[in-house]
Amino acid sequence: MAAPSSSVNCEEFAEFQLMAAHASRDRVIKNCIAQTSAVVNNLREEREKNLENLTLLKQLRKEQTKLKWMQSELNVEEVVNDRSWKVFNERCRIHFKPPKNE
Repeated sequence: MAAPSSSVNCEEFAEFQLMAAHASRDRVIKNCIAQTSAVVNNLREEREKNLENLTLLKQLRKEQTKLKWMQSELNVEEVVNDRSWKVFNERCRIHFKPPKNE
């Protein structure tokens, strides 16, 4: 994602590139979290029925680890979003003030 140039004004950049990119990444990460959470819940239910199955336990731990990584990725995305808006505001504050829902 390039910085706004003379051919793209700050408002267009904010609305059509920055906001859209952040919303898209946020939606994708949350979708992955929801899907992995469902898998973890199913594995937990299966694990409760069959406590001796070590393969199931390993798979559950693997999915739980994946879920934690995705949740931390959501936190990283929030930091990236905050920093992006900070830089945007430093460069474009004279030309455009984005809405407060950033």
